[in-house]
Amino acid sequence: MPTNASDAPIATAGSRSSSPQAPRTGLYTPEERLRRDATPWTLVQGILAPVQFLVMAVSVALVLRYLNTGTGLAAANISVVIKTFVLYTIMVTGAIWEKVVFGKYLFAEAFFWEDVVSMGVIALHTAYLAGLVLHWPPRTLMVLALVAYGTYAVNAIQFVLKLRAARLQEAESLRRAALA
Repeated sequence: MPTNASDAPIATAGSRSSSPQAPRTGLYTPEERLRRDATPWTLVQGILAPVQFLVMAVSVALVLRYLNTGTGLAAANISVVIKTFVLYTIMVTGAIWEKVVFGKYLFAEAFFWEDVVSMGVIALHTAYLAGLVLHWPPRTLMVLALVAYGTYAVNAIQFVLKLRAARLQEAESLRRAALA
């Protein structure tokens, strides 16, 4: 969710300015950027995001192995369950991060559509767990896992593009300030 790139000074974690918030000209207002940089949840998100991607990559390989060979069902199921719990972890910690930075646990203006797609990702992963408990056919579960992973990939791309745009905007702001 968050980005670590900023040259802004660090504020106290969770601190809020008593003055009205500066207008939003990019992903973060100056106050939100200060809160983003001050909270340890930014680092947590920065660690969990690549971990989740790595877990998904391993799981995709195991799911595809099962679909191609019919072997390794237990390993594929375990990998999807692990991926689901990593997803739940990053979503809970991400909601906390969003609350600290934007004042809302979910659906803050800056990340509204990313959060909407995240809810779909969670629903698909949760459906997989329900199907596992309800003994859905293994191929159905594996296809559902791949659909969930595809949706997760779209969501990850949303975040990467959003955060890249924020970094570029911050760099441009610094360049303009240096020229002024």
